[in-house]
Amino acid sequence: MSNSENFDYIVVGAGTAGCLIANRLSQDPSKRVLLLEAGGKDSYMWIHIPVGYFKTMHNPKTDWCYTTDPDPGLVGRSIKWPRGKVLGGSSSINGMLYLRGQAQDYESWAALGNEGWGWDDVLPYFKKHENQERGADALHGTGGEVDISNIRVTRDLCDAYIEAAQEIGIPANNDFNGPTQEGAGYFQLFSRNGRRCSSAVAFLRPAENRPNLEIRTGALAHRILFENKRATGLEYSVGNQTKVVNCAGEIVLASGAIGSPQILQLSGVGPGSLLNDKGIDVVEDLRGVGGNLHDHLQIRAQYKSTRPTLNNEVNNPFRKMLIGLEYIFKRSGPMSMGASQLGIFCKSDPTLDRPDIQFHIQPLSADSPGEGLHRYSAFTSSVCQLRPESRGRIDIKTADPRDYPSIEPNYLATELDKRVAIAGMKISRKLVETSRLSPFVEEEMRPGPSVRSDDELLDHARRTAETIYHPVGTCKMGPDDDTESVVDARLRVRGVQGVRVADASIMPIISSGNTAAPAFMIGEKAAAMILEDARP
Repeated sequence: MSNSENFDYIVVGAGTAGCLIANRLSQDPSKRVLLLEAGGKDSYMWIHIPVGYFKTMHNPKTDWCYTTDPDPGLVGRSIKWPRGKVLGGSSSINGMLYLRGQAQDYESWAALGNEGWGWDDVLPYFKKHENQERGADALHGTGGEVDISNIRVTRDLCDAYIEAAQEIGIPANNDFNGPTQEGAGYFQLFSRNGRRCSSAVAFLRPAENRPNLEIRTGALAHRILFENKRATGLEYSVGNQTKVVNCAGEIVLASGAIGSPQILQLSGVGPGSLLNDKGIDVVEDLRGVGGNLHDHLQIRAQYKSTRPTLNNEVNNPFRKMLIGLEYIFKRSGPMSMGASQLGIFCKSDPTLDRPDIQFHIQPLSADSPGEGLHRYSAFTSSVCQLRPESRGRIDIKTADPRDYPSIEPNYLATELDKRVAIAGMKISRKLVETSRLSPFVEEEMRPGPSVRSDDELLDHARRTAETIYHPVGTCKMGPDDDTESVVDARLRVRGVQGVRVADASIMPIISSGNTAAPAFMIGEKAAAMILEDARP
């Protein structure tokens, strides 16, 4: 084991929140900050091209390539769970969609006893790092590090979807981060001049040459070191060499909903019975570590189209070349697209007070990212439940940090989740049956016309649904009387000193939409609290 070094702050995980936190903490030149990332540098070309998520997901260069345990809710299937393993973390491989969620999400966090996390509390932290292409107003900011841009390509099919939604009573909405989320419209992207604006691009590039900021890649965190429940340092490895670094201030875990609970458990902070079983000395018996796992489960419908879609263009060598040239010279066209172009937020039940399902509409079809588009003309309508009730767990399998943990999502475990899944598939069909959209449909390929009853629809969901890449909740934020909480409202890990968690794992309830923007906000607020608490 090599000789140790001394830092004021150690940030574990250079992902969506971690890069931001390292930037903010290192603004004080008197503080030494170490940022550790298990993955490599973000030099792979496809990271920075928006459509490159087809190349980065399921690619061990950039993705941890996790798989879940067999899930009873998915008829015993194990499914792939992409997570970014590179500078920028999942913000370097995700679909780039900018969604904050609903104001009521954060009001619910505050109502659970998390003071300072209501909508009015978190809005300034969303705005602080935002550089909104449409300009500043009461809800949006400009001048920040993260560029938020309109999409650079529209399609007749997407326009038809907006009008089809209006036919069935869903309004048009040109800003899902505006006064209301409900409606149909085009997404905005984490994009700068037609290129991905990841957390590494936004926050590490401006800070990487600061003499007080050390960024180390290929560095796998093993465990936090404690003395009398006070964090004093961190053990990690680069290749086969194990190293120790000392920490005079705080260690911030920003390794995501899988990595952060894994590191806590390896460090002796977690369910005592689990740790004893793995031969790990218990520092703090904290049973909530790894619990409260939940995710957005997507159910895809695919329709063979009467009109050309992106499938036709990509599968035609000449048109594919034109797509490449358009991106090279204009930074526009299909290569500038995020994971989805159009979104619809609506209610599975009209008696609800706010949307509980989200559609991602794509003018293409494929079995999964990383695989080629289908050879026929088709489009995809993917629906997910925004606030699932089902909860699972993440637990270490061994005391070896190189061994992946057990991931038990426990999808579709409640009656509400089953009911909403069925309702979402029915609304997908209702949309394509409208006068505006039906001319685009030649045939329903998936689920297929033979799948009609509620039981058949639910069985289809169980057999085909996949993650939409939003695991959260495994280091739950909660008040003192919540025995399942892991961190308090200032994100300090309970029962120990000098450790915080600052990533999507702290969400008590998942945000209503894609989770990258809330992860940025969590990082921003965490950094502000760390700096505030460090003042004399």
